[in-house]
Amino acid sequence: MPTHVKRAFKYRFYPTDEQAAELSRTFGCVRMVYNMALAARTEAWARQERVNYNATSAMLTAWKKTEDLAFLNEVSSVPLQQCLRHLQAAFTNFFGKRARYPRFKSKKKSRRSAEYTTSGFRFRDGKLTLAKMAVPLDIVWSRPLPEGVKPSTVTVSQDAAGRWYVSMLCEDPAVTPLPVTDTAVGVDVGLDHLLILSTGEKIANPRHERRDRARLALAQRRLAKKTKGSANRAKARRKVAKIHARIADRRRDGLHKLTTRLVRENQTIVIEDLTVRNMVKNRSLARAISDAAWSEFRNLLEYKAQWYGREVIAVDRFFPSSKLCSTCGTLQGKMPLHVRTWTCDSCGTTHDRDGNAAKNLLAAGRAVSACGAGVRPQRSSPGGQSATKQEVSRREP
Repeated sequence: MPTHVKRAFKYRFYPTDEQAAELSRTFGCVRMVYNMALAARTEAWARQERVNYNATSAMLTAWKKTEDLAFLNEVSSVPLQQCLRHLQAAFTNFFGKRARYPRFKSKKKSRRSAEYTTSGFRFRDGKLTLAKMAVPLDIVWSRPLPEGVKPSTVTVSQDAAGRWYVSMLCEDPAVTPLPVTDTAVGVDVGLDHLLILSTGEKIANPRHERRDRARLALAQRRLAKKTKGSANRAKARRKVAKIHARIADRRRDGLHKLTTRLVRENQTIVIEDLTVRNMVKNRSLARAISDAAWSEFRNLLEYKAQWYGREVIAVDRFFPSSKLCSTCGTLQGKMPLHVRTWTCDSCGTTHDRDGNAAKNLLAAGRAVSACGAGVRPQRSSPGGQSATKQEVSRREP
């Protein structure tokens, strides 16, 4: 683990009219340069030619000298260079088979953002001034930056609801490994309850989307009746976006509190490796699964565990955690989703479906750790079975 962890501190700010216009121009130029560079690299790839970041940077210099694209000189050059670096990273991930082929940025759908490195901003006395701007941003400092630390990268963005944010990447010396403990917990996710722990504790599912479903439906009906391209439709769209943002903010806040608590209280946390992308194809459960945000929960848990010296183990998704008796290890037959409690035929123990699954995940996670598997469960071992399944075969009578 590195000595200091780099983390982003995100704040809301309120730009002046001049700043908002300057940032909007910057967002548009960033999007255009990214799309032009992507098109150039795609055409070169079709000709079996290699184009890297240095080549696209030279293209950007040539574009600025043309009459049609001279307006690119009006905005800071730093965000334009950064978007080319982002494109290079996207191609690196594509060729490394970690992502699909880069896509063009859409004016209406893509995220509006611009990234500034140290040469593109000035941070003095707690005030942030971006390049091409005369006055600092009016930032709402909801929490202080680490003492004596200056941001290395600043990202300015605007969400669909029209809110402006600035994210500052800093080294945080306060993030250090927590004291080692001997506690471990298995975590099973669900819909009736968001989390079920192997200790028997059940954490309620707040169902944030359901709480605002009526307001959201009304706003969406009003949006559908507005004429496309009109100012009233733009206003109605922002109202819908604000409701979505309210839901997402509450959900993210709750998940941050849960994951922080789990990381602070446990040395080892065992979860199940779920394919949420496939699970949301179920039309009956897609809305509830999306509202539960299982993938975001796992992402938050993993990076916080890495920060604080904890261990997260993901058990193979094919491990029968719900159907395996946590007392005697007997594997039951079919168990539909509506079966919430069941009794083991061998030992007669009555199990709560989710609580039993959490206990089995904890036991399997310890076996995975003993076999040397990592956070991402291995699909197959040299013997043809994952480490988790080897443990299951030993437990079965």
